[in-house]
Amino acid sequence: MQDYDRIERAIRYLLDHRLEQPGLEDVAAAAGLSPHHLQRVFKRWAGVSPKRFLQVLTVEHAKRLLQESRSVMDAAFETGLSGPARLHDHFVALEAVTPGEFKRGGAGLAIRHGVHSSPFGDAFVAVTDRGICALAFLSEADDASRRLEELRRRWPEAAFAPKPTETARWIRRVFADTVPADEPIPLLVQGTNFQVQVWQALLRIPPGAVTTYGRVAQAVGRPKAVRAVGTAVGGNPVAYLIPCHRVIRSLGVVGTYRWGRERKHALLAREMAARTPEAAAV
Repeated sequence: MQDYDRIERAIRYLLDHRLEQPGLEDVAAAAGLSPHHLQRVFKRWAGVSPKRFLQVLTVEHAKRLLQESRSVMDAAFETGLSGPARLHDHFVALEAVTPGEFKRGGAGLAIRHGVHSSPFGDAFVAVTDRGICALAFLSEADDASRRLEELRRRWPEAAFAPKPTETARWIRRVFADTVPADEPIPLLVQGTNFQVQVWQALLRIPPGAVTTYGRVAQAVGRPKAVRAVGTAVGGNPVAYLIPCHRVIRSLGVVGTYRWGRERKHALLAREMAARTPEAAAV
């Protein structure tokens, strides 16, 4: 079993019992590990202890994080939504298909796909000569065949082929600890002008920061379109690289996530641990 599978069990238990402030023994039992082993695995994976992770699950912590992120997000959104956006040590360059390409349904496009392990569980990735067109985290209810079927609906005229050797190189690059900053990771997406604007806005949210659906709506010049922003965020085709997990509700509730609430908390907690490494000692 991968570390992430055990971590997700522990996170699920912490989420369900956070008001009870469970002890390490209870969390370890839920994860199927000894307390010592859970502590070691959890800190190795997340950079923080289960106790510290439980602290960042509170609504009060999320509200503080929103407040701390406000000035950072104001500056990020004021720079505009064009050009490459920074993610960790990556630069991510997003390209949208043209209306003509959209109408052709991917005709002439070769899409290679594969499934690989990641720090957040198994991931399905699909790539073209112009970049990554899909990245999705998998679960028992949402397996690779379902992701491929969705991709075929989006690109009905494209040529599909499993190429795990090629896609493995992309996954290693996406989740590498250090990568060349002058080599942007290209993304090829298909969406309406509004959806693409929302995804570009998400690329401006730095690791360890969060924002709200309302702030994203303001950033794209549609302050009243909060619900439409939520739909666009939920339709993000490239998990992690387009960081929809960094959008939470204005009241401090982390909320739902297309690839599972436990995974959203896991993504945020790891980023916060990297942002404040001293927390790892807690």
